[in-house]
Amino acid sequence: MHAPLLLALALAASATPRTFRVDAFHTGNATEERFSLDRLVLEPLPFPGNPDRPVDDLNLGKYLFEVRDLATNRLLYSRGYATVFGEWETTAEAKEANRTFHESFRFPAPDRPVQLVVRKRDRRQAFREIWTLTVDPKDMYVDTSPPSPAGPVIEILKSGPPERKLDLLILGDGYTASECRTFEAQARKATDALLAVEPFRSRRGDLNVRALCPPARESGVSRPSTGIHRNSPVGTAYDAFGSERYLLALDNRRFREVASQAPYDFVAILANAETYGGGGIQGLYATVAAGSLWSPYVFVHELGHHIAGLADEYFTSDVAYLPGERIEPWERNVTILPDPTRPKWAVTPGAPIPTPWDQADYERRAKGFQEKRKIIRKRNGPESEMDALFLEQKKIETEKLSAEPWARKVGAFEGANYEAKGSYRSEVDCIMFSRDDVPFCSACRGALDEVIDQYAGAHARTSSSR
Repeated sequence: MHAPLLLALALAASATPRTFRVDAFHTGNATEERFSLDRLVLEPLPFPGNPDRPVDDLNLGKYLFEVRDLATNRLLYSRGYATVFGEWETTAEAKEANRTFHESFRFPAPDRPVQLVVRKRDRRQAFREIWTLTVDPKDMYVDTSPPSPAGPVIEILKSGPPERKLDLLILGDGYTASECRTFEAQARKATDALLAVEPFRSRRGDLNVRALCPPARESGVSRPSTGIHRNSPVGTAYDAFGSERYLLALDNRRFREVASQAPYDFVAILANAETYGGGGIQGLYATVAAGSLWSPYVFVHELGHHIAGLADEYFTSDVAYLPGERIEPWERNVTILPDPTRPKWAVTPGAPIPTPWDQADYERRAKGFQEKRKIIRKRNGPESEMDALFLEQKKIETEKLSAEPWARKVGAFEGANYEAKGSYRSEVDCIMFSRDDVPFCSACRGALDEVIDQYAGAHARTSSSR
């Protein structure tokens, strides 16, 4: 989609305000943080969000930003979200060093000055103000220049106008011009995987899916632990926070320039790579190694993080984050059971709370597989060897978990959110728990439905999507 077409689309939708973006630097460490303005940008396309739901009432996210009319203090727009900084500040490195991450705030372009207010959850999970910025849309420094073309927009699923649907943009990273056909095939395969699971299967008509493949100068993305570095269009790289499987795109300015060329509420980045990996940050993006055998599963799992802020339900894998103060999580799908008899989701009648399962047997087997996985990665074994290990693990875990007495029932199963004790999930298995062929659990489906409603409006759902 080139500049003249972008302008034509913007003029055709003149009733809808364009997208305004505030780019900022987020700096700090484990105990302090601060923001500073980078630039103000008027993106080329109309704002894609639902005009009937400008204010976020879902109470999701570690952070929340608000846009208020400067003269009256009236709330015009808000969204809960998470950040790379918010994850990094919980790592060991953040206790010893400062780092800066680039972030963006997107909202409907105002016609007069507004106040941007950023809030963060405190120890009681209440949002507290941590930064404010006055934004004048008529400021001479507002950047209105069109971005460098990233290639044609590929329509994968079109259900209606952007402002009435949840708009998912799939970005390719590390694909040369000759590989963009491969990217398109992988993007369509990933979309099919998403639409095969609830609630997306029942909510298909509430989604638009588009794709962009900005051509890369060389094939692939960076993987620093093996000495591979690539200057890819979006800057996706493995080894984030020292985790070999964690894929992030840390050049936010470059990412936003590419993404601004198509309507989007959420973004998934397909990295041109075969090594198992991915990542998902609420309201920012999801990533997946598109050439991995496990890419359909990882795509759906990471979109759970990105779209609805779902927590990981597993607890045996190594992560870079340090344990923090034990408080009730804001994520919909995990709990510490502040009320020991009643979790925050509806349970199957008669299910005991906590709900029994053979956690000790599962943990023993899972840790054994983790050790084998570390050995393969340490000697840089072929990805086929890792795939064989994962397939063996999947076969055993599917058999064991499906045979649990309370399988496919909703309760409170101990072990979730990286903690073996004191944290609970709603079902014994879930897309956010394992790589097994299972659906999202009841708590996850409920959260995802709420977010889809926010962007596409309430929908008459089938019983299978609840």
